[in-house]
Amino acid sequence: MEQYRVTGMSCAACSARVEKAVSGLDGVTACHVNLLTNSMAVEGKALPESVIAAVQEAGYGAALARDAGSGTMDDSGSSAESGKKGTLTGRFLVSLCLLACLMYLSMGVVMFGFPCPSLLVQSPVAIGLLELLLAAAVMVANQSFFVNGFRALWHRAPNMDSLVAIGSFAAFGYSTVMLFEMILHNESHLHGLYFESAAMVVTLITLGKMLEARAKGKTTDALAGLAALAPKTATVLRQEGEVTLPIEAVMVGDIFIVRPGSSIPVDGVVVEGVSAVDESALTGESIPVDKTVGQTVSAATMNLSGVLVCEAKRVGGETTLAQIIRIVNEASATKAPIAKIADKVSGVFVPVVIGIAAITLLIWLLLGRTFGFSLARAISVLVISCPCALGLATPVAIMVGSGVGAKHGILFKTATSLEITGKARTVALDKTGTITEGKPRLTDILPADNVNPEKLVSVALSLEANSEHPLARAIVQYGQDNNIQTEKVTDFTIFPGNGLCAMLGGELICGGNRAFVCEKTGLAELPVAGADALAEQGKTPLYFGCGDAFLGVIAVADTVKEDSREAIESMHKLGLRVVMLTGDNEKTARAIADSVGIDTVYAGIRPDDKEACIRALQKEGPVIMVGDGINDAPALTRADIGIALGAGTDVAMDAAEVVIMHNRLSDVVSAIRLSNKVLRNIKENLFWAFGYNLIGIPLAAGLFIPFGMTLQPMFGAAAMSVSSFLVVSNALRLNRIQFQKKVERIVMKKKMSIEGMMCGHCQARVQKTLEELPGVVSCTVSHETGTALVEHDASLTDGALQAAVEAQGYTVTGIENA
Repeated sequence: MEQYRVTGMSCAACSARVEKAVSGLDGVTACHVNLLTNSMAVEGKALPESVIAAVQEAGYGAALARDAGSGTMDDSGSSAESGKKGTLTGRFLVSLCLLACLMYLSMGVVMFGFPCPSLLVQSPVAIGLLELLLAAAVMVANQSFFVNGFRALWHRAPNMDSLVAIGSFAAFGYSTVMLFEMILHNESHLHGLYFESAAMVVTLITLGKMLEARAKGKTTDALAGLAALAPKTATVLRQEGEVTLPIEAVMVGDIFIVRPGSSIPVDGVVVEGVSAVDESALTGESIPVDKTVGQTVSAATMNLSGVLVCEAKRVGGETTLAQIIRIVNEASATKAPIAKIADKVSGVFVPVVIGIAAITLLIWLLLGRTFGFSLARAISVLVISCPCALGLATPVAIMVGSGVGAKHGILFKTATSLEITGKARTVALDKTGTITEGKPRLTDILPADNVNPEKLVSVALSLEANSEHPLARAIVQYGQDNNIQTEKVTDFTIFPGNGLCAMLGGELICGGNRAFVCEKTGLAELPVAGADALAEQGKTPLYFGCGDAFLGVIAVADTVKEDSREAIESMHKLGLRVVMLTGDNEKTARAIADSVGIDTVYAGIRPDDKEACIRALQKEGPVIMVGDGINDAPALTRADIGIALGAGTDVAMDAAEVVIMHNRLSDVVSAIRLSNKVLRNIKENLFWAFGYNLIGIPLAAGLFIPFGMTLQPMFGAAAMSVSSFLVVSNALRLNRIQFQKKVERIVMKKKMSIEGMMCGHCQARVQKTLEELPGVVSCTVSHETGTALVEHDASLTDGALQAAVEAQGYTVTGIENA
């Protein structure tokens, strides 16, 4: 997708004209023009030169965004927007001063006898000539309406400026003719002059444009705030010492220093130091995150306490911040399906309005009214019509909604995803890493008869050491904690959704679900007592075999995320059906599902089975698939909306239309609610845009005159000037959406000094004892150093920690804050 900046657009008719011109080019597969950001996204193989030429031929200007400044939040884009607002403000103030003088003459002096120089009192013609000059000055100050409007007419693509130009120029021209007729006939009273209407129309439209521009600027405040957080310089270590460099000069691999109170310049990995980092700018989470050696840091986040020395990993446009801004900009450049009807209307709106104005003029003349009266009705039709409101109704809500989502760690990649997420009827959830933490631990070892437990663990560890699956990592972690050595295997093969195979010492070893190991070993049944009971407890039994022999079962358990049950309850309250898709066995899956309130479970399925399940669920309505792993990518792609949690893999993120920065399920609920509110806001905007024109145009044409309702041109212009402003202001209400915040528990860190641990078995015993204490978040025990590092909440006391360890026969010599 190539991004362009488009200049000269003033309303939805302009954007429709540009879109039509570019879409007709050979090689263009899709074109989306955004009136809000004056940008255009083009997909296909068409050359940029031909795209720019097509836009210019349609009567507008265009340039590649990377040449004019990329995105909506770059420096050039911001300065251009500020310049536009400044120009509009200056034009309005000049017009207002001139209009005040004009109104004093036309209304105050002529109608109400306000004081004025005697020369003007004695010569009404002089007053008329002065009105003409003042009105002309106002029109010159706002010449852009006439230049753009008549140019668009020349290109046979009339727009909003054309309506204003025709209406104002018609009033001015008619008044000029009437004035000179009075001069030729030496009349002593002024009548039939509409100079004030001609000037009032362009002044009020300028006021509306100024208010609209200011409101538009607020729609991108969220992204502007993000971009402003990125520092302009970085302190980089060189051979000669610390050097301050522009952020653009930082390269991957550079070592940079971030001191307390400074923003982190680029994405990197901590190589030295410990600190708390405020990541609220990217994720919306107010609780600082502790960072230590080996952990990642992101650009635009704030270092709060210690000094961090980091290695740059992603710089420039590859940082997390840059990707967030790019995703939101690209989403704003696309169009939601609900905008199609407005686009169709916008394409023919202005010619239809000009036709209605001409018919209005003709009908009133045929009814015997004066030309001045008939012209006033036609001008009112022209100036009250507002295609801008139609064109802004959808993109302004999409822009604000996307920005608000990004501010809270929810990224919608397209406008379509932002709309459809709220229309879903079913939410399909992967189990591991989505409902559960995705950090399982080994809980049970059940060797088969006549099999040594060490043999079972050794084979399992040698096999699983080659896998990246979370269940495999649990076994590998157990081996590392107990200093168990692995043996090298060959011909390692993964069977997604089933298990693993490899060759060890000339024999085939395998691990996975029961059916898979039965198939590989050639056994009809795997006799092991207690495996089913483990599954019913929510643990995952992994079966292992060697050659034609069954070795036993190793059980791994994963903990359910703190917010999973509450999030699923919220989904039910929204009227959504929630199902679980997992490759785990039926009993384990059912135990997890029952604990979080899920009714429907599809267990023991492979990745392609997940895709088939999604296809079946789509028969009942739109489906959201939430996952975080490679195995989820086919289902994420098949679903109407794929949501990837932030802790997932790059493949999952690429396959998903929505990316959640946090690894928590409650943000999926927030994404659905945000989509609902954006969709409601779009409908409100469209209702106003269509309703305003459906009522305003007949009123301006004089359809309600028999009922005593007449609309003068200046009031029509006033209505038009505020219509777009109201649409934008309504969309800005989305900034007030309240997101459900996760209640963080206070985590304390303690270092325990323990005597009596002699080997890996002692270490494992202490580790298991501490982990089973309520309130313990994590712990790391080492028999070599005689220490245990424990993270726990405030409910757990030092005395409870000491008592638990000493009950196992060890001595605690001290507990201190870590």
